[in-house]
Amino acid sequence: MSIIWRTRTVTTGHLVFLALLVFLPGQLSAQARPVETPENASAKHYGSGWKCDRGYREEKGACFAIEAPPNAHPTGASYGRGWDCDYGFRDASETCIAVQVPENAYLNSSGGDRWTCNRGYRMVDQACVAIEVPANGYLTDTSYGPGWKCDRGYRADRRSCVTIKVPTNGYLTDASYGPGWKCDRGYRADRRSCVAIKVPTNGYLTEASYGPGWKCEQGYRAAGKDCVALKVPTNAHLDYSGNGWECNQLLRKDRNVCVMP
Repeated sequence: MSIIWRTRTVTTGHLVFLALLVFLPGQLSAQARPVETPENASAKHYGSGWKCDRGYREEKGACFAIEAPPNAHPTGASYGRGWDCDYGFRDASETCIAVQVPENAYLNSSGGDRWTCNRGYRMVDQACVAIEVPANGYLTDTSYGPGWKCDRGYRADRRSCVTIKVPTNGYLTDASYGPGWKCDRGYRADRRSCVAIKVPTNGYLTEASYGPGWKCEQGYRAAGKDCVALKVPTNAHLDYSGNGWECNQLLRKDRNVCVMP
């Protein structure tokens, strides 16, 4: 019985193997068959498969020529229309027309489909007109504004550069806003003049552009135009500013004294 059972087992295994040979050859041959490269295509430099040559694009497994208008060239991209206008031409309803460059202008370097005015000129109604620089002014490279700035010591007033009148005890600044000047240290602006800051006894000058221009030393507080000594009560100490006081720990302020809570 054991011999017959082994024979049946072997026979069954052979039947399965034969069945696989019947169904697999087609699949095995399909996997082994090389991919055919269509006309106007080349094998990829890496990986498997192919890609259409420059000037052609894939469509339904084939490579068809890209129809580009005159004065255009193929891009080689797999997306979009597949072409761009040549340098010096611009797209206009699927055609490429020459860019009309006005006098005193040049084609841009990014694509050649636009133009830019030469330095010293600016675009006005599709033309380049000269920038009129006033006396005591100079050309700028910015595309906004009048195209010019005033020399140091002058400020723009409409289309002119007028002299900045610096008051006594003042100096010129490079700021494009404000009066064009600031007061020296120890002075402050009062309309068009620089007046001396009167620092009280036990006070010192500050750099702030606001306030009186001075502060009181540590242990003093401002009282009008003077600095008066702080009266620190028992069980209190100067605060972080040095111009006030606060109670020690576990105590609270009650008017001018420190009491238990």
